[in-house]
Amino acid sequence: MIGENIKNLREQNNYSQIALSKRLGISRSAVNAWEMGISIPSTQYVIELAKIFKVSADYILDIEKSETVNIGYLKKEEKEIIHILLNYFRKYRFAVEFMHELGYVHPQEDYEELLDADYELPKGLKRTLERLREEREKEEKENPQK
Repeated sequence: MIGENIKNLREQNNYSQIALSKRLGISRSAVNAWEMGISIPSTQYVIELAKIFKVSADYILDIEKSETVNIGYLKKEEKEIIHILLNYFRKYRFAVEFMHELGYVHPQEDYEELLDADYELPKGLKRTLERLREEREKEEKENPQK
């Protein structure tokens, strides 16, 4: 599990094994061995990985499955947007799980509500949501349902 956590974090943060190994000052084969479960990182590297990926050492070691994000440096309005997004995702996940329990097919994720909301989204998030919308529209054009 530790190896899977390291690999997932590495991929989520767009690091290659080589790039991560250079950042840590170790060989690529050492990173590969961690990910394959052949060896585990020393305490020193667990701490370094936690800093690089902005997660707790407990998360890397598979002791704790919750992730934390430091938002202390954000402005009040930016924190409100984060809370709105978290509540939206939490409600969406709950609704999807409930529908799945009732036997409905898992609906395609749809973030239109966020784009159409009255509050101002950060440019990066807005571009990402617009890209998701464009990709979905392109897919619908290429594969129209009969």
